[in-house]
Amino acid sequence: MLAMPEIHHIKHLREKKGLSLSEIVRRTGFNWRTVKKYADGDISVRQKIKRKRGMMEEEGYGQIIDDWLEEDAKLPRKQRRTSKKMYEQLKQEHGFKGSYRTVCAYVQKRRPQLKLEKEQRYERLEHPPGEAQVDFGTMSVVTKEGKEEDRSILILSFPYSNAAYAYPLPAENSECFLHGLTQLFRQAGGVPRKLRIDNLAAAVVSIRKGGERQYTEAFERFRLHYGFDVQACNPYSGHEKGNVERKVYYTRQHCFVPAPLIEGDEELAEWLHRKMIEDRARPHYEKGRTIEELWQEEQKELLVLPERDLPIFSFHHANVNKYGEVTVDGEAFVVHGIPVPNRVLVKKEWDRFMVLSQEGEVYLEAPRPYTKKRRELPWKDILAEWAQKPRVVEYSRFRVYLPEAIRKYFMEQPKQTASRIRGVQKLLERYTVYEIAQWLDKYQRWDLTPHEIGVLMEAKRSEYPAKWEEAYTPSVLVDYETDLHVYDQRLCPSKEGGSRA
Repeated sequence: MLAMPEIHHIKHLREKKGLSLSEIVRRTGFNWRTVKKYADGDISVRQKIKRKRGMMEEEGYGQIIDDWLEEDAKLPRKQRRTSKKMYEQLKQEHGFKGSYRTVCAYVQKRRPQLKLEKEQRYERLEHPPGEAQVDFGTMSVVTKEGKEEDRSILILSFPYSNAAYAYPLPAENSECFLHGLTQLFRQAGGVPRKLRIDNLAAAVVSIRKGGERQYTEAFERFRLHYGFDVQACNPYSGHEKGNVERKVYYTRQHCFVPAPLIEGDEELAEWLHRKMIEDRARPHYEKGRTIEELWQEEQKELLVLPERDLPIFSFHHANVNKYGEVTVDGEAFVVHGIPVPNRVLVKKEWDRFMVLSQEGEVYLEAPRPYTKKRRELPWKDILAEWAQKPRVVEYSRFRVYLPEAIRKYFMEQPKQTASRIRGVQKLLERYTVYEIAQWLDKYQRWDLTPHEIGVLMEAKRSEYPAKWEEAYTPSVLVDYETDLHVYDQRLCPSKEGGSRA
């Protein structure tokens, strides 16, 4: 077969110059049949399909190895099959009759081909399956005590399927960030191949010239353990992880408006996990399939979780002042049994910390003193609105945050709801909502007016306790009664039957 320039030259002599075939043969030196073929024939390119030959292709062993290579690509290198292991497995499980050298040659040829095929398969996709984005969002919750608190919610989103997972954390430091990622990977059932983050202080130390990031040692160790690649966004470029930005907004509107009533972070984590799973039943915003269907496909592209989670902690040096105090997260703690002043190690986990000596002796272990932003609900303003429209109470978003005893008190006599609301509003000048609810729970006096409840609560407050509680008397002396008969025997032995000393 001639090269395209030679074919073009023959065509040019025939079409443009009008030469005969014999003259073209003389000028080019090619065979007459070849000149005839290209001068007057069709030169459209025909793709030659080479039929794969050999037992690996014809008997299906090659497809088995292809499946193994794609499966092993998701595992850490140490857990992947070697060529020898594949050869032995083919012989034992599939009756392979070929040689070990045949398997080695096929693996050496197919491994780079499969990698290239996979890259070409996803090159036109904006979001390849198995890639994720992560970010924090601040949401509000209400505790059983009726106080509004902020929670940092770590959200992991998968743009290909639009599936997401969320986990509540008390802070946004490095230990919490890595602990949250660990929990999210476990919820997802695998590790994303690539993780896109913004310049979180919990992961990024600095941005060098040229945009290169210097990551924290803890984050680098975490990334190597779980085997994912990381891609940081440019500064002030939140649109580069737009999927998780939209997911934070969607989660806030879908799950935290109005703020949920919770008992603790474990309950909140379980509730959020259920909500995220339920959300996958809706259709994808542009693909016409449910998020759950797309997620089932994408989940197969995740890397396999390591057998063990990486322990998350950090060490910091701290000084013990002359009062025996060490400062952790901005709060002072007294450390007993250590000379002062001194220098100690502080081991921080996401929820606890330990104060250690330089030799590793534990002096103190306690929960980390995260400062949660607690806000009292504006009950006076809420009750003022309810007093004007008593029927609103049953449908108000704040009704679920009101203690059950006060709810019952308002609804016990519907005709008196407005007056009772105004009366409780006045009681809030002296008592909290929960003190009033506690009194109602204890005495069950649903027939009293708010004024009468206030009088009884004030009378109860002014009473002296029946017995003062104190913790200074040794337990052996509590309720001890002195036997005065012993003293009588010593003072008047003749009368009390005693003997003289």
